[in-house]
Amino acid sequence: MVNASQHAPGQRAHVIFQSLSENDTHCVQFSYFLYSRDGHSPGTLGVYVRVNGGPLGSAVWNMTGSHGRQWHQAELAVSTFWPNEYQVLFEALISPDRRGYMGLDDILLLSYPCAKAPHFSRLGDVEVNAGQNASFQCMAAGRAAEAERFLLQRQSGALVPAAGVRHISHRRFLATFPLAAVSRAEQDLYRCVSQAPRGAGVSNFAELIVKEPPTPIAPPQLLRAGPTYLIIQLNTNSIIGDGPIVRKEIEYRMARGPWAEVHAVSLQTYKLWHLDPDTEYEISVLLTRPGDGGTGRPGPPLLSRTKCAEPMRAPKGLAFAEILARQLTLQWEPLGYNVTRCHTYTVSLCYYYTLGSSHNQTVRECVKMERGVNRYTIKNLLPYRDVHVRLVLTNPEGRKEGKEVTFQTDEDVPGGIAAESLTFTPLEDMIFLKWEEPQEPNGLITQYEISYQSIESSDPAVNVPGPRRTISKLRNETYHVFSNLHPGTTYLFSVRARTGKGFGQAALTEITTNISAPSFDYTDMPAPLGESENTITVLLRPAQGRGAPISVYQVIVEEDRPRRLRREPGGQDCFPVPLTFEAALARGLMHYFGAELAASSLPEAMPFTVGDNQTYRGFWNPPLEPRKAYLIYFQAASHLKGETRLNCIRIARKAACKESKRPLEVSQRSEEMGLILGICAGGLAVLILLLGAIIVIIRKGRDRYAYSYYPKPVNMTKATVNYRQEKTHMMSAVDRSFTDQSTLQEDERLGLSFMDAPGYSPRGDQRSIGVTEASSLLGGSPRRPCGRKGSPYHTGQLHPAVRVADLLQHINQMKTAEGYGFKQEYESFFEGWDATKKKDKLKGGRQEPVPAYDRHRVKLHPMLGDPSADYINANYIDIRINRE
Repeated sequence: MVNASQHAPGQRAHVIFQSLSENDTHCVQFSYFLYSRDGHSPGTLGVYVRVNGGPLGSAVWNMTGSHGRQWHQAELAVSTFWPNEYQVLFEALISPDRRGYMGLDDILLLSYPCAKAPHFSRLGDVEVNAGQNASFQCMAAGRAAEAERFLLQRQSGALVPAAGVRHISHRRFLATFPLAAVSRAEQDLYRCVSQAPRGAGVSNFAELIVKEPPTPIAPPQLLRAGPTYLIIQLNTNSIIGDGPIVRKEIEYRMARGPWAEVHAVSLQTYKLWHLDPDTEYEISVLLTRPGDGGTGRPGPPLLSRTKCAEPMRAPKGLAFAEILARQLTLQWEPLGYNVTRCHTYTVSLCYYYTLGSSHNQTVRECVKMERGVNRYTIKNLLPYRDVHVRLVLTNPEGRKEGKEVTFQTDEDVPGGIAAESLTFTPLEDMIFLKWEEPQEPNGLITQYEISYQSIESSDPAVNVPGPRRTISKLRNETYHVFSNLHPGTTYLFSVRARTGKGFGQAALTEITTNISAPSFDYTDMPAPLGESENTITVLLRPAQGRGAPISVYQVIVEEDRPRRLRREPGGQDCFPVPLTFEAALARGLMHYFGAELAASSLPEAMPFTVGDNQTYRGFWNPPLEPRKAYLIYFQAASHLKGETRLNCIRIARKAACKESKRPLEVSQRSEEMGLILGICAGGLAVLILLLGAIIVIIRKGRDRYAYSYYPKPVNMTKATVNYRQEKTHMMSAVDRSFTDQSTLQEDERLGLSFMDAPGYSPRGDQRSIGVTEASSLLGGSPRRPCGRKGSPYHTGQLHPAVRVADLLQHINQMKTAEGYGFKQEYESFFEGWDATKKKDKLKGGRQEPVPAYDRHRVKLHPMLGDPSADYINANYIDIRINRE
């Protein structure tokens, strides 16, 4: 009993019965139990019969599934008798379900026939030649149930089902088991088995004997050969297979023929008659043993050839069947045996021709013809070539050559123009293309055809692929200039030559035109959209790319100097090197890049303010200097495959202001700035009024009055130069051009100083400074007003100051010219100005009379960016002149 739940799937339990050697019919009876409560199979119960200790083989009976909670009985009819012995083995195999029980009980050996299983009669051996069909006939006594299965079981375990079961009587039946085309590998012991749920019948083992038909190991030997016969020796002493040998035969055939003949041979030597001359034969020996299919395979063949004679003559009748430009089709008379005198012969067609006009290179070739062929086409020839042809007949005994015949090939289309011979020079809107004649003209070149088509362009305005255009050139014209092309566009060119037979192969090349500089939509220099003291607003219009899209836009600011060769709008002299304001200042250049704009940021026209103090892609756009004139350029750049094209145009000009545009900022802490401006203007007027007195004093030899007209501190006995103790910032020197246009200007970044000037007033502790509205002291044409904001002084406007270096000349002009001088005395301004702020210069606290002085102020403008300037580094110089 086996509990399947306690074992792993695939585990086996065996019960081995004792060895039995019976002389008479007997029966093995046993009971089995297979049950599972849920209907699953607990496993498989099988019965094996091992004969004479041989292999176990396949089960002769097995049962699986769940068959109820009861015992069942089965019988085993084994027809194996003494002296053979057998052993019964019972096996329980656990199923994957692992549920239920398997049991075996009441194993009995009965001395009478089984009632439920048939008994087989003795099975005899079967002998057959290899490759033949074998059959086992199994006779059984008993009743065959409908579910009975009949099998032919091989000792190794293979099973062959019965082809049919024929009932001879109600108690006897015959089962037939055919085996088709058996081989030596199927030779084994076989037995008949019947299987049914109630039991199984097993016959004795019978042997299938497979005999191998004999085959000679060695081929026959050739003793002698003639033109029409061969004498051979059979050589059958050594064979492969089984005997006995009952018949010998010789099989021979032409080596390349479809037929074969077999001659029976009774002796060891044999002569084959009536053979064809110069023909190869295959000769083999056949051996036969008793039984169907007893003739073995032919032994190793002997290959032998009959003799032949020398050919009678060479082939005749060589002529052309068709002449083309590159091939010749030739034919000749067929060759018969009376010419070749040998069936083994070779017809060779040999030809040669020269390459080019010189004969120093010759192509030679011989082609062997197939047997029976009298027509051949020579291919891959050159047009207009003489081809020399002859036929050669060869056999093993000799050789015959025919006469040489000359043929000429026809004209053909020209060869292709070499791609490496195409040379070109691309420009922006044209291409110069040159080519060479084909190396193989194959006739007279009549013309050249050039086709071209645009296939790719970096300019989105160009439609690609464009229309295909074709031009023709004469045979002696191997160049052409293609114009009206699009810049930055790739064209596919096709060049081919033509003869009377047509066009040859085209040579293809792709050529890309150079890109052009972008174009602007400016008819002339536009008027600025707006202008202030430090800025100018211009209209930027997008450029049109020519051959390449716009890569970047740039705004260039250039100082406009009188002696500089100015750029014309749309000129070719652009700005290829980007230069920031700081770099231009350091290198002393007159232009800088104020802004760089991405092409996508300018889809349409837009205003742009030059000098807005912003940074555009790393380029600072500093405020413009009011006293300088500037030229504003707009530049567009296109980049493509390492090639750059620029176009720039002058879009605005900002003139220099004669007066300062910077507004005066007045606040609580800058109240004194207005006073300083008034003092400077008044001081300049006083200086002019006292000019005459100074000249008189100088004429009289009085040297107590002294002036300092140079921008450096000096000591004077009667005239003292004072600097106010307020902080004065020193500035670097500016360009000399600024000094020619210097004006009085308030600079909120600098601390201003002025001179305390005592005045004679009835009020004693108050000061009154007159400010007059003077005319311009400098000559020259009038300048455009700079939009100056209103001055805090109620007396009028301030006028340009005089350079220190020009002061003496200015004084002389005032003395001699008309219209120079002061219109009126100084006016008092800033009423209520606290005079007590004046530094107390009295000694001992006593009020002493203070001499009257005329005070003048000269303003010095800073020199920016010119460290080598030789101008004084100061803002103002106050000059005080004693008027006593």
